[in-house]
Amino acid sequence: MRSYKRKNTSVWLPLWITLGIAIGILIGNVFSNFNSRRSLFNRGDKLEAILEYINDAYVDTVDIQELVEDAIPEIIAGLDPHSVYISAKDMEIVGDDLEGHFSGIGVQFIMQRDTVVVVSIIQGGPSEAAGVRAGDRIVYVNDSLFAGNSMTNEKVMRQLRGKTGTSVKLGVKRLSSQGIVDIKVTRASIPVNTVDVSFVASDKVGYIKVNKFGSTTYSEFISAISKLKNQQCESFVIDLRQNTGGYLNAAIDMVGEFLAGNQLVVYTEGRAFPRQDYLAKQSGACKTDQIVVLIDEGSASASEIFAGAIQDNDRGLIIGRRSFGKGLVQGQRQFKDKSALRLTVARYHTPSGRCIQKAYERGNSDDYNQDILRRFQRGEFDSEDSIKLENYPLFHTVGGRPVYGDDGIMPDIFIPRDTVGVNSYYTRVANQGLIYEYSFMYTDMHRERLSKFKNWQELSSHLQKQPLVLNLVSYAESKGIRQRPYLINESRTLMQTQMEAYIVRNIFGDDGYYQVLLRDDIVLKRAVDLVNKNKALPENVKTKGYLSSALQLGVLPQDFIQLPFLRRENIS
Repeated sequence: MRSYKRKNTSVWLPLWITLGIAIGILIGNVFSNFNSRRSLFNRGDKLEAILEYINDAYVDTVDIQELVEDAIPEIIAGLDPHSVYISAKDMEIVGDDLEGHFSGIGVQFIMQRDTVVVVSIIQGGPSEAAGVRAGDRIVYVNDSLFAGNSMTNEKVMRQLRGKTGTSVKLGVKRLSSQGIVDIKVTRASIPVNTVDVSFVASDKVGYIKVNKFGSTTYSEFISAISKLKNQQCESFVIDLRQNTGGYLNAAIDMVGEFLAGNQLVVYTEGRAFPRQDYLAKQSGACKTDQIVVLIDEGSASASEIFAGAIQDNDRGLIIGRRSFGKGLVQGQRQFKDKSALRLTVARYHTPSGRCIQKAYERGNSDDYNQDILRRFQRGEFDSEDSIKLENYPLFHTVGGRPVYGDDGIMPDIFIPRDTVGVNSYYTRVANQGLIYEYSFMYTDMHRERLSKFKNWQELSSHLQKQPLVLNLVSYAESKGIRQRPYLINESRTLMQTQMEAYIVRNIFGDDGYYQVLLRDDIVLKRAVDLVNKNKALPENVKTKGYLSSALQLGVLPQDFIQLPFLRRENIS
C-alpha cells in the first residue's frame, strides 16, 4: 500500500508543479498586459496609444491603417483651409494636371446623363491611333458595363488612366454603326496644357490665357510670347481669371519676363522658415513691353503672386475684380504609399510687404469657403464701393502708389460683372447644362458637315446664320423649361455666342473657342484700349497714381461683361 501511494505521488507531483507554473505565467501575463496598457496611456503620444489599444483590445477586428487614413484628414482640418492630406489614389489625379502630363488614353470626355461621351481626341495620342472618334459613347471597359447613375468623372478617370504601356479594351457605341465597336487602346503619356490660347487681340497687342501654373507653364508661355512677337505684338494682355494657382516657381519665372533683373517678385517667411527672396532674372523677352493683367475672384495663389509683382513694381496695370486671397505656402511631403501631406509652412508677401491671405478661423473651412458667396451677396461683384479699403492695411508700390494688404489683390481698375443677357430664363437653361448639352448634340448630328470647314472662322460664320437659339429654346422646352419670349430675346446674343463657341471647340479646339467667346468681352476690350492709349507703360503707371474707378476711363455700366461659367471637358 505504501508503495502504491509513493508511486501515485511521484506521478502527479510534476503535473501539479507544471500546472502551478502555467497559472503563474498566465497571472503574470495578465498583470503585465494590464501594467503595459497603463504605461501605454502614460506616454506622451496619445494617438499612438489609442491606435495600439484599439489594435490590442477592441471587441471586433479593425483595419488600423484604414482608421489612420480616416483620421489624418480630420486632424489636418483643424489647421488652416489650405493644409491638406491627399490619399495615394487621389494623388494620382491631383498631381497630373500640374506636372504637365499624365498616362492615359488621350480623350476629352463629358458625362452626358449616365454615359461617358468622347468630345474630342487628343492629336497624336493613343486613342487617335486606335481609331476612337469624337462622339463615341464608351459603354464598356474591359467587358464590364461602364455606364449608370453611379458613374462620376473621378471614376472614369481612374479607369481610363493607368501606367504607360498598359492596355484597356473599350466598347463604344457609335451613331454611324450598329452594335458595339470594340477598340483596344494602349495608354501613353498625354500632355496637359496650362496655357489655353494665345492670339493677336488687336494691332500689336497679344492675348495669353493661362489656366494654372504647372511644371510646363513657363515653357508654354515662352512659346506663346515668341509666336505673338513673330506676329509683331509689342504689348500683352495676360488673362489670369479663374486661374487657381499652382507652382510658385512657375509664376516667378513667368513674371520675370516682364521685370527688370533682380527686382523682387515675392518673398516667403514662416515660423520655421526664414525669409527667402525671389528675384527676377536678368534676361527676359518683355521687359519694356506694356502689360495688362486680368484677374477676378477666382484668381488665387500663384496668380496673385504674378499680379502682385506687376502691381507693386509699377510694371503694368491690374484690371478686373478683387482676387481670391490665398497667401499661404504649402510644403509637400510624400509617404511611401504615394499619399502626401501638403502643410502650410509660410506666408508669401508681395514686393511691397503685403500678405494677401484673407482671414480664416482654424478648423472652420466651411465658413472660409463661403467667402466668395458673401462677396456676391454684399454686391462686391457689381460695385467697387462695397469694398471698404480703409479696413485694410496700407502699403505702397515702388513708385509710391497706395496698395492694400489682406483679402486678395485689389485691381488698379475695378470692372464689375456684366448682367446683360443674364435673367431667370438664361439662368435655368445654363444651370441645367442645356446650352452645353444642345451644342454637343448639334455637333454630333452635323459632325460630318461641320468638319468640312477649312478653319474655325468659316465655321463661326456659318453658325451665325443657323437658328441655334430657336432650336435651343425648343430643346429646353422638352426638358420642362417653358418659353419666355421677352427673356429669350434679352438673352439671345449671350446664348448664341456660347453655343457657337462650344461647337467651334468641338471641331477646331480651344483656339477658335476662345476667340469666339471673347469677341464681346469688355474686360479684354478695355485692356486693349488701355494699351492703345499707352496707359500700361511703367512710367505712366507710376505717374498717373492709383486708378481705382472704371468711370475714370469713361466705361459705362452697360459696357461691362463677365465671362459666363462655361463647362469644360475632363481628360483621360
